[in-house]
Amino acid sequence: MKIDVYMAEICGSYHELRENLDRALAESAVKADVAYHTVYYDEAVSRDIKGSPSVWINGKDAFEGGSAPGIT
Repeated sequence: MKIDVYMAEICGSYHELRENLDRALAESAVKADVAYHTVYYDEAVSRDIKGSPSVWINGKDAFEGGSAPGIT
């Protein structure tokens, strides 16, 4: 499994997300390649990233919503 986490340069949720993701993977014994990426607004729009942080699993937004692409 490939997990990509996309976030703004200053993302207040980074540490909590990382702890929760690490714990969930350990408890479920799922093996995953996890990568954390800092993205800026233009890149977020071009990649269709809709918020910070955004978690993508195997190339798909795990929490796909109806909001417009971009991060703040």
